[in-house]
Amino acid sequence: MDEFLIAVDAEDRPLHAVEKMNAHREGILHRAFSIFLFDTQGRVLLQQRALGKYHSPGLWSNSCCGHPRPGEDTGAAALRRLHEELGLRCALQPVTAFLYREAVSEELVEHEYDHVFVGIAHGLPQPDPGEVREWRWLALPELHRELARAPAHFTIWLHRIAERFGPEGLGAWRERALTAH
Repeated sequence: MDEFLIAVDAEDRPLHAVEKMNAHREGILHRAFSIFLFDTQGRVLLQQRALGKYHSPGLWSNSCCGHPRPGEDTGAAALRRLHEELGLRCALQPVTAFLYREAVSEELVEHEYDHVFVGIAHGLPQPDPGEVREWRWLALPELHRELARAPAHFTIWLHRIAERFGPEGLGAWRERALTAH
């Protein structure tokens, strides 16, 4: 079954629906989201992408990522994918949005207007094995050390988020999630 995404302009204004694989093959700018979940101790939840994923298989990434469907609110899509991928439900808060373009293979490009959400996870993930191979909690300082020490083990978008917002930005997101909790 074809999955459709929302092609957008550089200001995140919707243009038209685009088939998911075409968007990634052609590098079409589309709307996406990234979720960073924290526990009550302030550790971030990372997931290792399933080995069967069409790009970036086996790489570690932030808690959850995805795309809203045409006509779907981005926040509602983030809640949907969080439950589909990790079996978790929690309140999410938007913290920022940014545009990036990166090759994820020789054939595929992520060109996304990425909306970032944060939340506090209650309970343990029950991941869909077709989406998530493993998961773990990690303190933010350790995340930044691991990104520097073993960059090839992490998704390109997690690198771009960590570079763009830095330890201070991710720390502020953690505090925002904990305070709202």
